[in-house]
Amino acid sequence: MKTITVAVINQKGGTGKTTTTINLGSALSKLGHKVLLLDLDPQSNLSYSLAASDPDNTLAEVFLGSKSIQDIIVEKDGLWIAPGSNELVDIEISLVQQPERELFLKKILAQVKGFDYILIDCPPSLSVLTLNALTAAQEVLIPLQMEVLTLQGLDQIMRTVQKVRKAFNPKLKIKGIVVVMFDVRRKLSQEVLEYLQENVKEKIFRSYIRLNVKLAEAPSFGKSVLDYEPASNGAKDYKALAEEFVES
Repeated sequence: MKTITVAVINQKGGTGKTTTTINLGSALSKLGHKVLLLDLDPQSNLSYSLAASDPDNTLAEVFLGSKSIQDIIVEKDGLWIAPGSNELVDIEISLVQQPERELFLKKILAQVKGFDYILIDCPPSLSVLTLNALTAAQEVLIPLQMEVLTLQGLDQIMRTVQKVRKAFNPKLKIKGIVVVMFDVRRKLSQEVLEYLQENVKEKIFRSYIRLNVKLAEAPSFGKSVLDYEPASNGAKDYKALAEEFVES
């Protein structure tokens, strides 16, 4: 199968973006797919959460040209990871001055072969690095909490995707919206979800990710929730999402 590159984006922090990248990737891996996770966020929470941090081998060095992406990829629990670092902040600043600054990541990923899926954990902002991810990707996945303010953020993401389509990547499509941190006890969660279903034309995955303490605990052990506590609701929800993701 051809490699499918997916940018996981939300311009707000703490929205389940990194959690979704890790655990969807893990679930896809357990379905038999070869998955590469790219930590493009300068906070490098994905790398920390999977105990894959290495200050000498990160995407920053790849952007600088001192390492190839093959040099930095590490394997952990059946996943392949390209770690990030805080140095990506400096990379972002330097990219602003470069010609064709939107194409750096696309050129880097052209060197990557043999993966079914590449999932990019984007920064929590609509930045030059996020623009690189959207230019390199075929699909966009949007984790979304069921809060009133997230609706405003969703409009901003949609506008950005439209601009990237026009300027750099006409084939970019929105894979769908993943409802995360869903609290079945809160009336507001259900109300926001119903509003989305009635007013947003993009696909909303049927598989919701419920609030689950095991999801929060797993990074402390350097594991996905599927490896940390495979019987938890978090693991079950991401398995269901992965199955739906592959079929859609």
